[in-house]
Amino acid sequence: MGSVDAEPELELADRVGTAMVRLNRMTACVNAQAGKTGMEKSAFILLATLVHQGPMRSSALAEVVFSDPSTISRQVAALVKDGLVERRADPEDGRASVLAATATGEQLLQERRRMRNVAIARMFEGWSDPDWVRFAELFERFVGDYESALPSFLSEGGLGPRSGGEK
Repeated sequence: MGSVDAEPELELADRVGTAMVRLNRMTACVNAQAGKTGMEKSAFILLATLVHQGPMRSSALAEVVFSDPSTISRQVAALVKDGLVERRADPEDGRASVLAATATGEQLLQERRRMRNVAIARMFEGWSDPDWVRFAELFERFVGDYESALPSFLSEGGLGPRSGGEK
């Protein structure tokens, strides 16, 4: 591959960027529908983060999901009210608290994840197994590289570390 400033590479980047815009638009549609039936995307991201990374302080959660602490506070309050997240004494400093997913929150996440996986599997019914496996490998690689590059993208764009991105 040549220079990233070369025209062929920029054309490929444009194809990927355009596909990402289309994917984001469809994801926004799905998230809007999901929000009407119970949980907004932002709250779901917080719950998933707590399930996968374990209990953490609100400030740490805000850092992990690239959000503002005041926004996290409002979203967490709703999750606590719904019984999906609970506040616990911080084992390192009893004066502070950590946020943790409840068993109900973990169960909800597991149910939603299964529903998502069934829907995605349906989309790949017409693909050969090798194509699906290769796509999964390349997509995981792309997402990992994107995640690693995100802090640079944010700082280069003047957005800073808390831009409202997602994990």
